[in-house]
Amino acid sequence: MLLENKIALVTGAAGRLGRAITEVYLREGAIVVMADLDGGRVKAVAAEIAETYPGKAFAVQGDQSQFDEVQRMVAEAEAFAGLPDLLANAHGIFPNCSMLDVTVEEWDSVFNVNTRGTMLTCQALSRKWIDAGVKGSIINISSGAARSGRAGGAHYSGSKAAVELLTHIFAIELGQYGIRVNAVAPGLILDNIVTETDDSLHPYVNLTLEGTPIGRTGAAIDVAEAAAFLTSDRSSWTTGAILEVTGGTHTGRTHMPFSRQLR
Repeated sequence: MLLENKIALVTGAAGRLGRAITEVYLREGAIVVMADLDGGRVKAVAAEIAETYPGKAFAVQGDQSQFDEVQRMVAEAEAFAGLPDLLANAHGIFPNCSMLDVTVEEWDSVFNVNTRGTMLTCQALSRKWIDAGVKGSIINISSGAARSGRAGGAHYSGSKAAVELLTHIFAIELGQYGIRVNAVAPGLILDNIVTETDDSLHPYVNLTLEGTPIGRTGAAIDVAEAAAFLTSDRSSWTTGAILEVTGGTHTGRTHMPFSRQLR
């Protein structure tokens, strides 16, 4: 198993990606503390998962964008399971809004959660790891939107681009302590995998599917498997990496025809 005898803290754990990462980490032998802003939901998800992995999944509630809340969540995680040596930042909010219409409150909320929330958890655990001599491993969840501009995504894309640069900087600063920091940048992830365009789907889904070399949309498990590898010892010489898990949509303009002339 990739993560045997490891303890992981997973943020956004009641969400689609956070839950999938939790389940893969548990499958690979880790104990997982699930953190989420929605306390009732994360406790319910943890209880459901604990039916398969008794005594291996715990839940804590808190606002990851707030310093004091993060300190409390990390302390509670340590009380439940011991000091985590893995961190998966799977939290995030992703509204879509024109830059002409976005409010200051909306803009700040996205950066507070997506960017500051990532920084605060990385900071809190890294300080503990350095004090304890733990060579921890961090995975941040970025997005294909971090490198691909799109209408309505100024705040979301900007916040995820910041997460990618934070990943590089944290890898530089923490490498001397044996702490690794990497990120996964997912493409379009849906609840159900889509392999064929359909008029009943949103046009964005169809357009993205047509531009995906692998020929399907992603699933949360695709991201979770990548996260498990990057936080495991099998990637012990990998830090500062941004792994694009997109089915190939990040590679370029996949719609271009084989033609010497475009008319």
